[in-house]
Amino acid sequence: MGRSRSNTRRTAHTYPRGTLSVRRGGYGFVKTAEGEYFIPEGKMNGAFDGDLVEVSPARQERSRKALAQAAKGTRKREARIVRVVEHAHADIVGRFEIAEPFGVVIPEDPRIPYDIFTQLSEHPEIENGSIVRVAITTYPSRKEAATGTIVEVLGDEDDERVPIDLIVARHNLATSFSEAALAEARAAVVDEDAALAQGYRDLRERVVFTIDPADARDFDDAVSIESVGGDGGGNRDAVESAVDAAADAAVDGNAAWRLGVHIADVSHYVPWASSIDLDARQRATSVYLVDRVVPMLPEELSNDICSLRPNETRRTMTVDMMLAADGRVLGVDVYPALIESKARLTYDQAQECVDGESADVAAEIARRVRVLSGIARKRMALREQAGGLDFDTVEAKVRLDGEGVPLEIVLRERTDATQLIEEAMIAANEAVARFLRDAGFPCMYRVHEKPSHDTLEGLLPVLQEFAWFEGVDADAFVAGNPYAIAKVLDACAGRGEAALVTSLVLRSMKRAVYSPDLDGHYALASEAYAHFTSPIRRYPDLVVHRMLKAALNGRPEKFGQEVTSLRWIAEHSSEMERVAERAARESQEAKIVELMEVQVGKTFSAMVSGVAAYGLFVKLDNTAEGMVDIDDLGHEYFVLDSVRHTLTGSDSGKQYRLGKRIAVRLVEADRRSRTLRFKLAR
Repeated sequence: MGRSRSNTRRTAHTYPRGTLSVRRGGYGFVKTAEGEYFIPEGKMNGAFDGDLVEVSPARQERSRKALAQAAKGTRKREARIVRVVEHAHADIVGRFEIAEPFGVVIPEDPRIPYDIFTQLSEHPEIENGSIVRVAITTYPSRKEAATGTIVEVLGDEDDERVPIDLIVARHNLATSFSEAALAEARAAVVDEDAALAQGYRDLRERVVFTIDPADARDFDDAVSIESVGGDGGGNRDAVESAVDAAADAAVDGNAAWRLGVHIADVSHYVPWASSIDLDARQRATSVYLVDRVVPMLPEELSNDICSLRPNETRRTMTVDMMLAADGRVLGVDVYPALIESKARLTYDQAQECVDGESADVAAEIARRVRVLSGIARKRMALREQAGGLDFDTVEAKVRLDGEGVPLEIVLRERTDATQLIEEAMIAANEAVARFLRDAGFPCMYRVHEKPSHDTLEGLLPVLQEFAWFEGVDADAFVAGNPYAIAKVLDACAGRGEAALVTSLVLRSMKRAVYSPDLDGHYALASEAYAHFTSPIRRYPDLVVHRMLKAALNGRPEKFGQEVTSLRWIAEHSSEMERVAERAARESQEAKIVELMEVQVGKTFSAMVSGVAAYGLFVKLDNTAEGMVDIDDLGHEYFVLDSVRHTLTGSDSGKQYRLGKRIAVRLVEADRRSRTLRFKLAR
C-alpha cells in the first residue's frame, strides 16, 4: 500500500550560496561551490554588493534583456537571488536629498542601486546635498523600499575631505579612542630611572639614527652599525673597503659588524587588556590614507612618547646582530634598552649619503649609512642564493596641497636608501622569530605560502610565447621552485614584456598572513619570520614584543590569555590588513581621478593591464588606471582568451593582450565611482 501524501516528509531544498559582486550596470555575479552564476538586474531581490546570498539557478535559456546586461562573451549560468543570508552593510554613506515628507539617501557606491528613505521630520536641520551616513533599519525587498536613520553628517559634497571621509565610513574605520584609552596614553612617561632599575641597558651613547620618508610622523625603528673592536665610524676608506671585502675573508666565523635594530617599546605602555590595548586590538593596524593617518594608537603614544625622535630618551626593544663580512648573522642579542637617536634622516638624505653627496648630514652618520648600504647588498645576495624573490615595483603617492587638492602623482621607487632599511628590518624580524622558535615560546609569525601549481601552470601559455622561456625549467616553475621563478623575472628584465611578466607572476603569489603556526615565508626564503619592527602601527608586532619580553623574563604564565587568543588575533589582523590596504588604495584612486579631471580629452600612452569580455583595463605611466569599453574597440565581435589574456577581433584579427602598449584618450573621470574611462586614440 502506498504512503499517503500527508505522511510524506519533504526534503528541505538547499540553494547554492556565495557572495554577491555587483557591477556598475546593475547586474552581478555570485561565486558558489557549484560554480559562478550571473544575476540579472531584475533578479537581485534587494541584495547589496558584498552580501552573502542564496541563489536559485534558472533554466539555461536567457532573456534578451539579461543577455544584454551580461558581460559579453560570458558563459555563466543565470540565477536569481532567493534570499540574503548575511548583510554586508549595516549602514550606507550617501547624498541626502529632500523629498517631502522624506529625506532620501542616495548611496555614493554605484554598486548599491537602492535609495534609503528616512523621515525628514527627524532631521530637519540637514541641508539638501549633504553627505550622510544612514543606519539601515529595513532592507529593500520586492514589496517595500529600504528605510533607515541618519547617524552622522559627514559634510558638503564639494568639500575636498569628503571623498576620503566616505572611504573611512564605508570601511567602518575607527576614528576615535575611548576616554579610558586616551587617559592611559596621556599618563604614559618614559621614566628613565625606573627603566634602568628594571634592567634596560643604557645605549644612549651609541650612534643611533632613524631613516624614514620625508612625510613620516612616527618613527618606530632606528638603526646603528659598528665595526667589531672599533668605534663603527673609523676611517672612511677603511670602513668602506671592509664592508666590500670578499666573503671568504669571514670563513673563520669572526664577526665584522654589530648591526643594531632598535624598535619602540610600545608594549611597556600598552599592556594586554588595557583600554589602549582593547582599542588597538580591534583596529589591528594604522591606515595610511592619501590625506591622513587613521592611527592604531593615540597620538600621545604614536607621535610622541613611542616615537624615536632625535635627542630624546626612548625605551626600545633592541636586537643586536653580529654579522660576518659577507652579511651572515653569526649571533643575536635581544634586550630592552634606552636609546637617544642622534639624527633623523629622510630617504633622500640617506641616498645622498650612499652617493657621497651628503652635505647636510654629519660625517659619522653618513659613513655609517654607506656601511649599512654595503651590508644590505650582501644580505640581498644571501637571500637570493637561498631562493628569495625580489619584485621591483613602483608605488604611487598623490601629493596634496593644504586644502586636500591633488597637485601631482609622485612615483616612489626602491633605492639604496630604502633597501638598506628594509634589509635591516628583515634581519631583525628573522632574528626575533628564530629566538622565540628556539625558546619554544609562542609567536605571531608572518607566513607566506608558495603559489599553487594550478595558478603557475595557467601562466605557461603566455610565458611560452617568449623565446627566453626555453631556458627555464617549466616543470620547476609550475612546482613553485623559487629559483625557476627568479630566472623568469631575471630573463624578462629590461625587455618590452617585463611589466607583463612581472605583473602575472606577482598576481600568482598568495597573500602573506599572520599565524601562530611556524610555516615559513616563501618570498623571503625564510624558515622563521615575524613582524617585530612596527608595533606603533601593527598589532601583531605588539604581540611579538610581549611574547619576546615573556620569553626573556621567563614568565610565560603572565601571557596565558594572550597566547590562547593568538589564532583569533592572527585571523583578525590579517583581515584588517586587507581592509586597510583597500581603503588606502581607494583613497589614492579618488585623488588620482580628481587630478585627471583636467586631463579629459588628452591622449596618453598606456599599457594593457587586464582583459575581460567587456573591455580592456589600461594603466598610464603615472599609474592611473581605467577602462576601454569593448564597444570602443571596433565594430566587430571580440573573442576573449582567458588563458592567454587576449581579446581578438573576429574579422580583423586585431589582438589586444596584457602588456601591449596602446594610445588612449581620456573621455571621462568620474569622482563618484573613482573610475576613468578611455577610448582608443585613432
